[in-house]
Amino acid sequence: MFTHHGKSKPVPDFYGLTFFEAGELAEQEKLRIEIIDSVYDYNAERGTIVEQKPDFGKNVKKNRRIFLSINAVNPEMVTMPGVVGVSHRQAKALIDASGLKVGRLSYLPDVAKNNVLKQKYQGKEIEEGVSIPKGSVIDLVLGTGLSNRETIVPQLIGLNYEDARNKVLHASLNIGVALYDETVENLDDSTQAFIWKQNPEFDEDKLTPLGSPVYLWFTMDSTRLSRSDTLDVNIE
Repeated sequence: MFTHHGKSKPVPDFYGLTFFEAGELAEQEKLRIEIIDSVYDYNAERGTIVEQKPDFGKNVKKNRRIFLSINAVNPEMVTMPGVVGVSHRQAKALIDASGLKVGRLSYLPDVAKNNVLKQKYQGKEIEEGVSIPKGSVIDLVLGTGLSNRETIVPQLIGLNYEDARNKVLHASLNIGVALYDETVENLDDSTQAFIWKQNPEFDEDKLTPLGSPVYLWFTMDSTRLSRSDTLDVNIE
């Protein structure tokens, strides 16, 4: 009786709720909540729950404590690293380590192939040491070298967005548009969805100009990996 042996109920979904709303839901479900972390996710609404443990749908006993992470109202600030003059690979590592993200790649003729010529934030060049919100996107201008200005589009089928993004950037290309089908219903789905089609397709005998866009189609339906394309999409 005291341990509620054999009695459990599914954890409700706290994602997207404010702390006040989460408290009301927890009280209604006879659970307890505790904020254990504050993060900043620019894809989520400020001041709302972005992570919960145990996850939604897990069975727990009455009065179980649910640990929540809330999206900060104000973003954490980080220092812009200096990546001008280093290689594309080194620049990506430095930017990722600083809590920032590599955005679009563009190219200019230069003797130093794949070295960073300019670092940009919101369309303007940014100096090393400037404070900007964590998670900001940094665009890079790279040198093309004096020859070999083309690359092979990597095989991306079956990868999630983050893994595909890393492979595309490593190949000195850009993600053009990411298209999600009806099986992707929310933000959590989008992180788990995988690519079932890409354009251009992987072809080890075909070269594509550096900086070209790669278009991606995402789904949660594994049967699509074996289907032929039935979508009529105007990419342009």
